[in-house]
Amino acid sequence: MATWREMIRDGVRLACHDFGGDGPSVLLLHGLAGHADEWAQTASWLTTRCRVVALDARGHGRSERFPGDVSREAVVGDASFVVERLGLQPVVVVGQSVGGLTALSLAARRPGLVRGVVIVDASPAGGGGEVEEAVAATAGALRNWPVSFASRSAAEAFFADRFGAGLAAEAWTSGLEEGEDGWRPRFDVEVMAQTLREAIAAPSWTEWESIQCPSLVVRAGNGMVEPETATKMTERLPSSRLVELPDAAHDLHLDQAGQWREVLCHFLDLLDDRTA
Repeated sequence: MATWREMIRDGVRLACHDFGGDGPSVLLLHGLAGHADEWAQTASWLTTRCRVVALDARGHGRSERFPGDVSREAVVGDASFVVERLGLQPVVVVGQSVGGLTALSLAARRPGLVRGVVIVDASPAGGGGEVEEAVAATAGALRNWPVSFASRSAAEAFFADRFGAGLAAEAWTSGLEEGEDGWRPRFDVEVMAQTLREAIAAPSWTEWESIQCPSLVVRAGNGMVEPETATKMTERLPSSRLVELPDAAHDLHLDQAGQWREVLCHFLDLLDDRTA
C-alpha cells in the first residue's frame, strides 16, 4: 500500500513515497527541480515485481525546503540513510539527471547496499569552466517560470509547451503546491542552483570506474549526455551496458514511458537471473 514516510537525518527532514509492492527493492531518485511523484507512472507497473520507494531529495518536494548543506556527500548520505532505515538493501538504485549522479556515488561508496544501478541521462563528466555557465542557465530558466500559476490547467499548459504534453506535463504540474496566490514550485531557485553546482563541481570518473554491481546507462537522444560521453562510460566501466533511446527527451521516463519500461524491466530480468 502506497504511503508517504518522513524521517530526520542530522536535523534535515526527508520525505519519500513508499509505493509498496513485493520483491526486490528499487529506490528512485529524481533530477533537479523534480519530485518523488514524477515516478508514479513507473511505480504503477514496477510494484508488480518490486518494492518501490521514491525519495524527495533535500530541497525538493516534501523534504526540507532550505537545507544548509546540498553537497554531493549530503545527498548520497540521505539516499543511503533511507535505504538502511527502510531495510531496502540490497537495492537497485535508479537515478535520473542529478539523481543519476547520486545513484552513481551511492553505488561506488556503499557497494554493500546496492545490487544494481541505472543511470538515466547523466554522466560522470563535470568540472571545468562550464559549471557556472550551466548553473546560471538552469537558474535563469527556473526563474522564467511564470509563477505563480493561476490554476493547475494553466501550469499544465506551460509545462506541455516546455517539456511535452501528456505524462511529462502532468508530472511537472503535480510537483506544484497551491497557495493563496496560486500554484508554485516546491523548491527555491537559489537552492536548486547550489544543488546543481555541488553535483557537477568535479568529475566522478574514478567513482564510476570503481562500481562493482551491474550498471546500466540509459541515454536520451535529445537529452543532456553527448554520445561520446556515454560511450566513454562503457569503455571506462566495461561491465556496464548502454541503451540509447534516440527520440527521447531528457526526462525520458516521462517522454518515452513505454520504451523506458522495456529497458528497465530487461535490466531487472538480467539481475534476477544473475541472482538466481
